[in-house]
Amino acid sequence: MSLDLTIQLDDEDLEHFVQAMQRAQSKASGLSAEAVVAAASKLLVNVPTVKIPNFVKDRLEKLDSMIQLVVDEGYALPDEDRARVLSCLAYFADPHDIIPDSVPVIGFLDDAIMIELCVRELKPEIDAYSDFTRYRQQEAARRGVDVASLKTHRVDWLETRRQEAHDAMRKRRREGYGGGGGWAPTLFRMR
Repeated sequence: MSLDLTIQLDDEDLEHFVQAMQRAQSKASGLSAEAVVAAASKLLVNVPTVKIPNFVKDRLEKLDSMIQLVVDEGYALPDEDRARVLSCLAYFADPHDIIPDSVPVIGFLDDAIMIELCVRELKPEIDAYSDFTRYRQQEAARRGVDVASLKTHRVDWLETRRQEAHDAMRKRRREGYGGGGGWAPTLFRMR
């Protein structure tokens, strides 16, 4: 038998998590980026030793994505964005979070909620990184090499996306001019 629960957090509840995050960020302010990442990674290492609900496991995979955003040298996250991700990871560097992880069944509930809040905060960064990792996998497959051996960088991905945007613009222009709409450019004819 399983049980479905729905949790709704109001503004006051969310404020509690905001304050917890601020306390964690304050405590982590003296830590290096490597120490924050190591502490957050430790949470992922310790999880397999405990039975946790699937909804927590799903969130912990998202935590791993946030960690990869910071440590992936090929992606080379700009400093401002890196600081945003590290400030979210600070909560997981604090051993004294809202619910101690050692509490059976619900010990990781606060972590799952905080991960969900961080994922919402970092959605643009996470989406861009997901696109980059897909691009890197496609490039590895296209070249017939292992992803780990591929030296693809963020600038390669950005240049590819820029070129795709230009190609799409040119295609829309051609389809608009000759697409049967009856309109053709008159001001900017190329000779």
